Amino acid sequence: MEKISAEGDKLASISKLSKSQRTLYFSIGSTLVFFLYTILFLNPVSSCFRLEDSSNSLGLTFSYTSEMVQNFFELRSQDQLHCYSQFLQIWDVIFAVIYTLMYCFWILYFLDNRRIFLIVPLLAMIADWSENYAELLMINSHLNSNLISETLVSVGSGINSFKWILLTLTYLIILIGIMITLKSVITKPKQFHE
Repeated sequence: MEKISAEGDKLASISKLSKSQRTLYFSIGSTLVFFLYTILFLNPVSSCFRLEDSSNSLGLTFSYTSEMVQNFFELRSQDQLHCYSQFLQIWDVIFAVIYTLMYCFWILYFLDNRRIFLIVPLLAMIADWSENYAELLMINSHLNSNLISETLVSVGSGINSFKWILLTLTYLIILIGIMITLKSVITKPKQFHE
C-alpha cells in the first residue's frame, strides 16, 4: 500500500514539474512574441505619426493635460492623426493582449498558487483599451471641431494613470515572484543521491 502511495506522489511530482515547465515555455514564448511584435509590427506601424522632438503617444505618459493633448494633435497632420487613430484601434489593442498574456504567464510561473494576482495585468489591459477609446474620441473631436472636452481629457488621463499604476503593480508582483523563487532555490536543502 505504501508503494502505491509513493508511486502516486512521484506521478504528482512529475505532473507538477511538467506543468511548471509548460508555464515556463509559455512565459518565454510570450516574451519572445512581445519583442518580435514590438520590433516587427508596432515600431514600423507607428512611424506614420511619430515626430522626432515630440511625445509619440499620449498613452506613454503617466498623465496628460488639455494643453498637452492639443499640442500633440496640432503638431500632426490629418493623415498622421488618422494613422494614429488606426494604431489605437488595431495595433495597440493587439499589443495590450500580448503584454497581458506575457505578464500572466510569468505570474503563473513564479506565483503558481496565487492566481488572484492575474487580475492586475488583466485590469491594466482593460484600462489600456479604455484609454485608447478616450483618445479616439479626442481625435474625432479635434478633427471635427478643433476643440477637445476638458472632461474627456481628464477621464482619459485618469484611466491612463490607473493603467500605469496597475502595470507598476504587475512589475512588483513579478519581482516578488522572482525573489520568492530565488529564495526557495537558495534555501532548498541539497539532495545527494547515493
